[in-house]
Amino acid sequence: MTSQQSHRKDEHVSLAEKFHQSSEASSFNQVRILHQSLPELGLSDVDPTTNFASQEIAYPILIEAMTGGSERTGRLNAQIAQLAAATHLPMAVGSQSVVLKEPELADTFSVVRQHNPDGMVIANIGAGHSVADAQAVVDMISADALQVHINAAQEIIMPEGDREFYWLDQLAAIVAKLNLPVIVKEVGFGMTAKTVQKLIAIGVEYVDLSGRGGTSFAKIENFRRPEKEMAYLDDWGLTTTESLLEMRKLSTRPVIIASGGIQTPLDAIKALALGADIAGMAGEVLHHLITTDYPSTEDWLLHWLQDFKALMLLTGSKTVKDLRKQSMVFSPELESFARQRFISLE
Repeated sequence: MTSQQSHRKDEHVSLAEKFHQSSEASSFNQVRILHQSLPELGLSDVDPTTNFASQEIAYPILIEAMTGGSERTGRLNAQIAQLAAATHLPMAVGSQSVVLKEPELADTFSVVRQHNPDGMVIANIGAGHSVADAQAVVDMISADALQVHINAAQEIIMPEGDREFYWLDQLAAIVAKLNLPVIVKEVGFGMTAKTVQKLIAIGVEYVDLSGRGGTSFAKIENFRRPEKEMAYLDDWGLTTTESLLEMRKLSTRPVIIASGGIQTPLDAIKALALGADIAGMAGEVLHHLITTDYPSTEDWLLHWLQDFKALMLLTGSKTVKDLRKQSMVFSPELESFARQRFISLE
């Protein structure tokens, strides 16, 4: 018999596909990078490798947290692990909190190590859990790092969600006592500079901004409500581009992962130009796996990465760090956001 938690995992995957947004809705369309007619580079000169969580990775791209916790999502985790192994990209699993209540579901997560034994794999747990819980989910998949997701907005909209959010002390303990990188991750609502300052103050060195524009847990959880009465929160939160601009207010900044609405290689290029260290992609990968098959998805992702490298050339960027030097033009809406938030666009 399928448990409520497993059923919810399957619901999330189905509704993520139902509400999958086209690239036309991306907040990255509010940013233009100016073309460089004289890049003075050959494609063989371009080096997209970068360091992340103490390891070198082939591209500054993370296959983001999505699945696990049910038979169906376990199969998806296996396919995502195969993708990560084939492309040499780091990957994160979906929330493993369910296994703390139902240990028999552990194999829907540990399957990633069967298909990706040597790659960078990131565990995932919800905020508010103990250090022991965090260590347990890390051990479950022999993880190289841990994502701790903060999802107050999702929980408030979720019919059966939590209603109390005292997280900083638990986060501080996990960061202090876990002997591997800890990434604090939003789930599609973005982060302000004030939020990240609070995280820096407790020792957090990695944040995943996860802004509005990708998989919308506001829409997903409202759809699960009997009356569907909280649609007015569909646009709650900061977009990914707004969140990246917010980071310009920080005098000290952590390693920044930008996720939420990244579909094309150009979206990822723009995220890095705006200050991200890594670009994360979830919904687009899931969309291809659900609507095509594994071979087609692997072929798509390999071509996606080739195009990313070609775009580095078109921006005159030999290395990932060079992407930070881009000249950009912003939409009036994004320019207004920056002005009202006292953020320099220079």
